[in-house]
Amino acid sequence: MRIHCLQHVAFESPGTIIEWAAQHGHTITYTYFFEQGRRLPLLTEFDALLIMGGYMNVDEEAEFPWLKEEKTFISQSIAAGKKLLGICLGAQLIAAAMGARVYKGKEKEIGFLPLQFPVGKKRDPLLDHFADEYLLFHWHGDSFDLPADAQLLASTTACKHQAFTVGNNVLALQFHPEMNEDTIEQMLLHDGKELEEKGIYIQSVEAVRNGYVYLERNKRDLFVLLDKFFNSSPNPFSIP
Repeated sequence: MRIHCLQHVAFESPGTIIEWAAQHGHTITYTYFFEQGRRLPLLTEFDALLIMGGYMNVDEEAEFPWLKEEKTFISQSIAAGKKLLGICLGAQLIAAAMGARVYKGKEKEIGFLPLQFPVGKKRDPLLDHFADEYLLFHWHGDSFDLPADAQLLASTTACKHQAFTVGNNVLALQFHPEMNEDTIEQMLLHDGKELEEKGIYIQSVEAVRNGYVYLERNKRDLFVLLDKFFNSSPNPFSIP
């Protein structure tokens, strides 16, 4: 499978997804929006699109003019029936590209916090291997409404819309299952001042590092999730 990654900042890489891709013989190419001379591929040049996180907001087109082009490209990729996985900002960009509202959340979430699943409903097969009250890494201040025809997969106390799918092609995750110690340390280095803000869902640096004990389980469960998502049959649909 040919995966193309949209990476917004140098220190938020695909993390452990690189390892998963290598295990399966998949290739990953990149558009680095933080570099000059960046290029978006033709739709014929990739099979799946991976959209990473970043500190910018989806509507900051005056400061980051490429955001408009990126959202158009995401819409075109969805309409072409590509598989899309968006993480954090990537999930917000998918929501925006599909016409949903993206906005500042009531609380920032930074650290290892429990994921919750819809009560009274059968767990979605993509996440049915995740334990109840599943702990993994978060770092976001924005949230989004669900696009039309989206199915909510998971929530947290502070953020109702943590994950959604649209058909079999689109998976958006507000949380960060791809993180390893190196990627989190890079985020602490570049954006660590956010942890000094007051917030009941903002952990200390020490608490974040104590959460590293969960990363190996997160990686194993992410790999199962990726196997399920990318092996499911395509379900093409178009955006009006």
